Amino acid sequence: MKAFIQSQYLVIIGVLVGALGGYLYWKNIGCASGTCMITSKPFNSIIYFGILGGLVFSMFKKTTSHVK
Repeated sequence: MKAFIQSQYLVIIGVLVGALGGYLYWKNIGCASGTCMITSKPFNSIIYFGILGGLVFSMFKKTTSHVK
């Protein structure tokens, strides 16, 4: 478990930052009519932005090439 966390720390940080951003987006901007699929409920917004944060932060992860 410790090795997994050490190898994926950027993705985990990205998910946490994205989830926080999603909550803040729902809280401050949100959807007044309630018809928006992503931003009408805090859970949807947190999950969606958490996934996006993980994807964005994973772009900055170093990869090792095994091609010789």
